[in-house]
This record gives sequence, C-alpha cells and structure tokens, in this order.
Amino acid sequence: MSQLAGNVFIVVAPSGAGKTSLVAALLKAEPAVQLSVSYSTRPARKGEMDGQHYHFINRQAFQAMIEQGDFLEYAEVYGNYYGTSASWIRSCLAEGRDVLLEIDWQGALQVQKVFPGAITIFIMPPSIEELERRLRGRATDGEDVICRRLAVARLEIAKIAECDYIVVNDDFERACVDLISIVRASRLNSKTQYLRLTTVLAKMGIAG
Repeated sequence: MSQLAGNVFIVVAPSGAGKTSLVAALLKAEPAVQLSVSYSTRPARKGEMDGQHYHFINRQAFQAMIEQGDFLEYAEVYGNYYGTSASWIRSCLAEGRDVLLEIDWQGALQVQKVFPGAITIFIMPPSIEELERRLRGRATDGEDVICRRLAVARLEIAKIAECDYIVVNDDFERACVDLISIVRASRLNSKTQYLRLTTVLAKMGIAG
C-alpha cells in the first residue's frame, strides 16, 4: 500500500494546555491511530512508563542515534532532548496506518519537511491566565520553570495561524469531540480514501 495511505497527525500545544489528556481520549476513541512514542533524555516522572510515555535514554545514547540518522526530528526543550523515530513512522504509513505525534513547534516544522501532507492541530488554552493556573496546579515545576513555560506559550500561540486546525481546550469534553472529529474527517478525505480503497475500486474495474 502506498505510503500516503496513512495520515500523519501532529498535535502541538503549550505546556499545561491539556494536550496529553486530549490525545489519550482520542486514542481510546480511535485505537487504530498509532501514537509515536518519542525518545527523551529527561527523567521519567512519577507514573510514567518507559516505552509507553517515552523511550527514556541518556544523552550519550541520544547523541548516538542522531549520528546514525535515526530521528525524523529532534529538539532540545528545557534542557532535555526529544526525538521521533523515522523508520517506525514510515513503516506505519506504508501499511496505511495513521500516526499521531505529540511534539513542539520546532519538531513539527522538521516533520512537515519530510511529510508535507502532515495535519497540524494546535491545542489552545482558553487564556494565559487559565494556563498559568493549570501549570501552578500541577505543582511539579518551580517558579522559574513556570515563567519560562508561559513565555514559550505566548510565542507558540502567536503561530496558531500556521496550523491546519485549532482546538480550544476550555471544556474538556467538547475539546475531545473536536479533536476526534478532525481525525475522523481527515481520514475520510477523497485522496486518502481513494488510496485505501484501491483494491475495492479495482474489483469494480476502476483503475488508480
């Protein structure tokens, strides 16, 4: 099957916007979508599992993967490295499976260079004030980190017009429906469906 038979969904959001929870709800509703598990040099947080949330590796191992060309994209965020496996994504797309990436803007731009048809979705907080409230409510970061995250959030929000879709996470249930609707509609566009229905169309005498 053509590599284009699978979609690449890129979900971008400021820290604290609720991206992780929304993506988890999407994957539960659409189990056929494959989540790309990134590699990271940051320590695992409480409750995180290696291979499920991230592939946790040290900086030396990460650097070795860079030199071997293993990453589709990688970036340094808040002093830690994050990267996406290129070979795994290509194998999924070749089989017609959809792949979802949770990455930052820098990574999204790198992915789009390789997969220009990637669908970008920005998870928007209802306000900076609400974003700050959520960040402080997590009680996982110090004041300097929170201030840095808010500054980065403003820069990220300034780029939302570059995304294909924007989901405002004000009401979680409504935001879930919006995100799921985007994925389902994208999978039903004529170009994607035509590729996926090649065998069916051939049996009808309709050549690709």
